[in-house]
Amino acid sequence: MPRPETPSLTVDVIIEMESGDGTALVLIERKYPPPGWALPGGFVDIGETVEAAAVREAKEETGLDVKLTHLLGVYSNPERDPRGHTVSAVFIGSAEGKPRAMDDAKNAGLFTLGHLPQLAFDHAEILEDYRRFLATGQVRSLN
Repeated sequence: MPRPETPSLTVDVIIEMESGDGTALVLIERKYPPPGWALPGGFVDIGETVEAAAVREAKEETGLDVKLTHLLGVYSNPERDPRGHTVSAVFIGSAEGKPRAMDDAKNAGLFTLGHLPQLAFDHAEILEDYRRFLATGQVRSLN
């Protein structure tokens, strides 16, 4: 039986860092289309767990060693990535140090939830779910 054609598996990481204004999030400005700022992340390699991919992608794009703390959710809207259907496991993690743009990132920066740039993909929706998680401790209900 032939393997079914399936969406690509990706990961994204909400990286929390302490800053002078409290907790800030690390975002990267994308070097390649689609343009905009985004959560660090990328594709899961064959033979790799989603957790390992999240840590690897965060390191490749920001230079930070991230400790994952939570799985926020799985995002699978077929329209979430204009390049094709992807399914992303989104993690929350923390890191120390100074983020720097590496690999697929043109820039890296720290942002608060109240002052976010224009976001790529469905990352505005993801950060709204993160905001809800911070306020309630709950992830989005499937109801």
